[in-house]
Amino acid sequence: MSKKSSITPTGPAKVDVGSEVVAVRSDKVVLDDTIGPAEIVICNGKIIDVLPKRSWVRPSGEKVLDVGDLVVMPGIVDPHVHICEPGHLACEGFTSVTKAAAAGGITTIVDMPLYSCPPTTTLTGLDSKLLSAKGHCHIDVAFWGGIVPGNQMELQPMLKAGVPGFQCFLMATGVEDFSHVCLQDLHVAMNELQDTECVLLFHAEQEPNQWMPILDDTTEYSTFLDSRPGTMEVEATLTIAELCLQYKVPCHITHLSSAQALPIIEYARQKGAPITVETTHNYLSLSSECIPPGGTYYKCCPPIREKSNQKQLWAALQERQIDMVVSAHTPCSPEMKDLSNGDFLKAQGGIASLQFGLPLFWTSAKSRGFSLHDLVRLMCKNPAVLSRLEDRKGSLRPGMDADLVIWNPDKEFEVNKEIVYHKHKLTPYLGFQLHGEVFATLVRGRLAYLNGNFAPKPQGDLLATQRKMPTRVASPYY
Repeated sequence: MSKKSSITPTGPAKVDVGSEVVAVRSDKVVLDDTIGPAEIVICNGKIIDVLPKRSWVRPSGEKVLDVGDLVVMPGIVDPHVHICEPGHLACEGFTSVTKAAAAGGITTIVDMPLYSCPPTTTLTGLDSKLLSAKGHCHIDVAFWGGIVPGNQMELQPMLKAGVPGFQCFLMATGVEDFSHVCLQDLHVAMNELQDTECVLLFHAEQEPNQWMPILDDTTEYSTFLDSRPGTMEVEATLTIAELCLQYKVPCHITHLSSAQALPIIEYARQKGAPITVETTHNYLSLSSECIPPGGTYYKCCPPIREKSNQKQLWAALQERQIDMVVSAHTPCSPEMKDLSNGDFLKAQGGIASLQFGLPLFWTSAKSRGFSLHDLVRLMCKNPAVLSRLEDRKGSLRPGMDADLVIWNPDKEFEVNKEIVYHKHKLTPYLGFQLHGEVFATLVRGRLAYLNGNFAPKPQGDLLATQRKMPTRVASPYY
């Protein structure tokens, strides 16, 4: 692992981790249309001005962070993170996951509704989440609601409470309190959500029409991969596209793994469907050919697929057919991964990757011709739009939250357990050599992370989005 950056904050007043900063200066600031020298001026957690280098005036006695030629860009927004609190602290809670996020340059995450007890499928469940998170977050956190059979009357109360949208599953989740939905459930929910401007997120896998018995060795990854073929994603995407066209409710496909589904999404968009799609660092950085027997820490759903499929995902990113790249961070203890037996079918799905999303993406993307502006679009701007936070997150311009990541895109380091801040250190990325080391992370102008150190007190906000509510009374869909 490389040594921590030798760059130190400069200015008339010392800038300590946890303190508020009044300005950030760099020769490489990523603005909407340019990259170059600039000073980001901050007041009360907001960007109030962006000054060219010739206009820099050092405030007397105030805290200025001058980082030389390190890259300064908007803080990363990750809209797909599973936090297991309340109820499952053995997996991961708000403190550890937000520290890992801060160390990775992430300033906002949106929590998925699935892996907590209770899940976020009711207003009561949302209140439990908020209570558990309060005072424990090092970065800003928003919350998705969930759709399960029979909870349609909870949707608008949760919208009023500030969730930006809802996630649902088209096949069994393995979680007792979060059942998958059928087509009728979706018609009811989408009828209820019309004209609200919220987004409906889909885990886009659908059970195959014909059951396939598992006859092969379950310690071989190919057995698990064969059990979840790309056709499951294709069938689910067809269902989602049809509903999106019918109701015109914004729909978002989470963690797309199979490139086979992309033509369906493109066709639906051409027909006017408000549909977006994400893929993950796991699918862009890992391939099935490299997964060892018993390596259940590689298991996630949908599964990591072949190298040829990965190449198609990268091509789709270059063609802007995929809107964003996320972590889909899902913490699991070693026991949940069934490491002693190495059984891919019994092991819990999910990969811990939140902290390393920025260097994972950049390590592969820079050699493929992606720019820093591409990175901002895929990991800051578009995720902020999806999360209904685009009025305050995702860009460096006056009026926006002063959320910044300061990093060295050329610095190489090795992923090892000593630098992993997730609760559990188990991840397939141990030993990876990556490019792109984070030096500092600012959340609303305050240093949440600086050169290996964290703010002594978590000061992240719990975010609510103001959504338009329908004026009409929902009528039966049939």
